[in-house]
Amino acid sequence: MKLTSPTIVQNAHDDSIWTATWVPATDDSPPLLLTGSLDETVRLWDPDSEKCLQTNTGHCLGVVSVAAHPSGRMAASASIDSFIRVFDVVTNNTISTLEAAPSEVWQLQFNPEGTILAAAGGSSASVKLFDTAQWKTVATLSIPHPESSNPSEKSGSKKFVLSIAWSPEGRHLACGSMDGTISVFDVTRAKFLHHLEGHCMPVRSLVYSPAPLDSRVLFSASDDGHVHVYDAEGKALITTMSGHSSWVLSLDASPDGAAIATGSSDRTVRLWDLKMRAATQILSNHTDLVWAVAFGQPLRRDVRSCLLASVSDDKSIAFYQYS
Repeated sequence: MKLTSPTIVQNAHDDSIWTATWVPATDDSPPLLLTGSLDETVRLWDPDSEKCLQTNTGHCLGVVSVAAHPSGRMAASASIDSFIRVFDVVTNNTISTLEAAPSEVWQLQFNPEGTILAAAGGSSASVKLFDTAQWKTVATLSIPHPESSNPSEKSGSKKFVLSIAWSPEGRHLACGSMDGTISVFDVTRAKFLHHLEGHCMPVRSLVYSPAPLDSRVLFSASDDGHVHVYDAEGKALITTMSGHSSWVLSLDASPDGAAIATGSSDRTVRLWDLKMRAATQILSNHTDLVWAVAFGQPLRRDVRSCLLASVSDDKSIAFYQYS
């Protein structure tokens, strides 16, 4: 497995790019990349032409998260302006605007069925679930403190929720907190199941393995510089992978389940072979913090390959081919 040398889109935004996600292909459109920036815009990109197809100016402060619906027809963006905007990908028209208290939404993700949008709730120490039919709150999953916590540590700021990930079948939801813990919920019963421990600093990014045989495997990225691999149902830490020299800000799993990519404040993107449990490539094409990495769908012209995108504080987007 490898990543090709990237194609770089310089000055893709007017300020730092903090978030990126792929919009799935539809009958009318190939996979497209959605990015959000501190310049207050969300932009849609065609990776083939490297052109911006449209710019969404619906927010009045920096955009911290974008999420694409599985249908490829709509998407959502969250901003530090305290609003989540749901919009039509093709027309850019607003479908719904959801309000949240300041600093209450740091990551968004639709469930695999597209029926629920989850929002990591920041200092509320919770994850809010919105139905995608009426755009109403259907549940609030509150993060309990680990039994091992000291009373002096039981403050709301310690449980600030930064990251979320749906399991492949959509039954479980994992969320990462500022204190380094990961909480796992059974969404169908709106029930907290258990904590996963091992990190000692904020958990910035989470993703489940897409491989059918490994669907209970959860990957986490943390400011402690480590990537952890968990059995999310058995509550076991399988292994730890290290190599970045600073915070690991983002990670994503390849569609074939054989690799993960990570982005870091050390300005590198790394490709990790999960059988070797080691980084096989280190790419230093960005000149500042790498806030997001995202694998796309397998390419129609080569189903064994896909695109990986990375975005950075340097305002650029990098497109790599993974095979």
